[in-house]
Amino acid sequence: MTQVLVIVLALLIGVIAGLRALTAPAVVAWGAFLGWINVDGKWSEWVAHPITVTVLTIFLLVELVTDQLPKTPSRKTAPQFATRLIMGAFAGAVIGSAFFHTFSATGAGIVGAVLGTLGGAAVRTKLYEANNGKDRPGAFIEDLVAVGGGFLIAFLVSLV
Repeated sequence: MTQVLVIVLALLIGVIAGLRALTAPAVVAWGAFLGWINVDGKWSEWVAHPITVTVLTIFLLVELVTDQLPKTPSRKTAPQFATRLIMGAFAGAVIGSAFFHTFSATGAGIVGAVLGTLGGAAVRTKLYEANNGKDRPGAFIEDLVAVGGGFLIAFLVSLV
C-alpha cells in the first residue's frame, strides 16, 4: 500500500512540475528541509541542505515572475516541455527516495508532468477565454494551485 501512495504522490508532484517547472523541485526541497520527506542517509539528502533550498526557492520566485511576462514561451514548446519532464522526474524521485522507490516514482513524476503540462495549458486557455483575453487572472490561479498544491503534496509525504 505504501508503494501505491508514494507513486500517487510522485505523480501529483509531476503535475505540479507541469504547471510550474521549478516549483516542484523547490517544494520537495522545502519538504525535505522541514522533515516531511525523509531523505536522511539517501542519495537525495543534499536536497534538504539550506543552500539547495535557498537556490531552488529563488528559482521558484523568478519563475513566478517570468510566467507573467508576455514573451514567455508556451509550456508546450520542446525546451519548456522537456524541462517540465525532467523536473517532474527529479521531484518524483526525491519523494520516492524517502521510501526506496526512486525508479518507479521517477516514472510517475514524468507521467504527472505530461498531464500537468497539457492539462495546465488547456485550463489556462479556458481561463484566458473566460476573462476576455486577460491572462493574468489565470496565471495567478495557476501559481496558487502549483505552490499550494506542491506544499500540500510534500506535507502528505510525511503522513505515508
